[in-house]
Amino acid sequence: MTPPGGYFGQALVVDVTDGSTTVLPLPDDVLRGYLGGAGLGVWLLTKLGEAGVDPLDPAAPLAFVFSPLVGTPLTTSAKFAVVAKSPLTGMLTDALASSHFAIAGKFTGYDAIVLTGRSAVPANLLVDAEGVQLVDASAQWGLSASEAEESIREQHGRNWRAASIGPAGEALVRYATISHDGRHAGRGGLGAVLGSKNIKALAVKGRKRVSLADKDAVLAAAKDLRGRSFGPATEKYRELGTLANLLAFNAISTLPTRNFQTATFDGAPMLSAEDLASKRSVAKNSCASCTIGCEHIYATKGGGKVRVEYENVFALGPMCGVSDPDQVLAASSRCDELGLDTISAGGSIAWGMECVERGLLDVPWLRFGDGTALLRALDEIGSRTGVGELLSEGTRRAAAIVGQGSLAFAAQVKGLEMPGYEPRTMQSMALGLAVNARGADHNRSGAYEADLKGGLDRVRGTDEHVRAAIETEDKAAIMDSLILCKFLRGVFAEPFDEWAGLLAGVTGWDVDGTELRETARRIVHAKRAYNLREGWKPEDDWLPDRFLDTSLELASGRTATLPAERLRSMIARYYAERGLDAEGRPTLVTATGTEPTP
Repeated sequence: MTPPGGYFGQALVVDVTDGSTTVLPLPDDVLRGYLGGAGLGVWLLTKLGEAGVDPLDPAAPLAFVFSPLVGTPLTTSAKFAVVAKSPLTGMLTDALASSHFAIAGKFTGYDAIVLTGRSAVPANLLVDAEGVQLVDASAQWGLSASEAEESIREQHGRNWRAASIGPAGEALVRYATISHDGRHAGRGGLGAVLGSKNIKALAVKGRKRVSLADKDAVLAAAKDLRGRSFGPATEKYRELGTLANLLAFNAISTLPTRNFQTATFDGAPMLSAEDLASKRSVAKNSCASCTIGCEHIYATKGGGKVRVEYENVFALGPMCGVSDPDQVLAASSRCDELGLDTISAGGSIAWGMECVERGLLDVPWLRFGDGTALLRALDEIGSRTGVGELLSEGTRRAAAIVGQGSLAFAAQVKGLEMPGYEPRTMQSMALGLAVNARGADHNRSGAYEADLKGGLDRVRGTDEHVRAAIETEDKAAIMDSLILCKFLRGVFAEPFDEWAGLLAGVTGWDVDGTELRETARRIVHAKRAYNLREGWKPEDDWLPDRFLDTSLELASGRTATLPAERLRSMIARYYAERGLDAEGRPTLVTATGTEPTP
């Protein structure tokens, strides 16, 4: 049967123990029910993974998943998802990255490439339309991801694209990344999963093309979307990038500082986009197939360059009390070289600094505000030496080792370190962080949108906050599965209807916004069902004690509190409106008959 437009209708499963392969057919109802990216990834993980498998076990699958829009002229569509059971959380993780790897990977002729097994020696896996090769990776082992990518292209040809790990992935740091083109599938430790398979990189070279059901409609939609991508909804990202959030968040007391002990940072102006752009900005860039151009490149001391976003500056700056821009940019660059998720790295170091401050760890050099200590800690994490052996486990595991009440101020949910949003002053986001399948996450639940728009009281969560959080979670489920960049979300007046129109033109399906809303619910339920199978418990949908026991005094004179009773009420309402039972377990079986089941 001919697959729908935009698809090849098959996934390639490679056992890297010996290079053997299996082609897994992907029926139309699965593709229509889960789309691609994060949605198709959870379906694959549920089907191919053994329940209870350790994330670093050879049997644990690691899926690189493409989408129906990859390879089309639609702006921001050159993205791929990496999906696995997280070594940091023990639950589902899916991380997205934008790059030419997505296009080359899709054009190998597969909608996903799934790795299982473990190579006996360090190897690179090469996949193209002609077949699969396992090749020696001794020349790349120990290199950064960017160095490994360049080495592979020099060795095998410039038309290969490689997604690689750095030294942290080789060392099985639980929040190591997978990177390509300086962009990262960053959260949840996917780099450690690839490293556990003794694979340095997956390299792809594509020649095949997918068909479009209605080429004229797709071209017209692409032209329209390209024009809208230059509008006011994306202006902030083009002009200053996401770092523009830093001063704004500081002004409204939602900039996490010193391990969430406060929500404002005196040194914020020194790290602001407004200040750094005038002194350090050296270039702007775009992801593959993107017209927005949100990437801002800053100069580091010594002549280097680093891509700067709000989250890496927050995590390595205010979160650790460091205000020196030279040190913060150097730390961000060091994370890139080692292959570390900046949010989890900064969060783990900040937790360690507070442990030292409280006398729980005997590491006197690890102090808030010390940029030299920050860089040393990153090096020790990347090599799993010194205090890095503890911090490389992430804050939840590290707190279990240290004990003495240190879990109460470990800023994580389900083991995933929290992004740069203060939940006491953003209570839609507090709910989104607590219930999300990936853990404390700002990309799978964009509930902060409701807090920042001004229509809700952001320091007093209500049922309206719950409905807003669900809406943003549904939108993220579709955007992460189609896949489209979240920076486009503001250009869609009727998102689900407009996304359905894009999908219909590519695939030929008679799909509408109502169906996509049901698809979003199915994907959210599937993620929760996977986590339930892997040991999720109701108490995992919660926030650390710090946010429930300690108030924040705001410059406005208000006090921001998030009592446990309020959070519990919001979670109960979320469960009810999500179609979950009173303990958060999925109760609905929907649409395709191919849903993962616990």
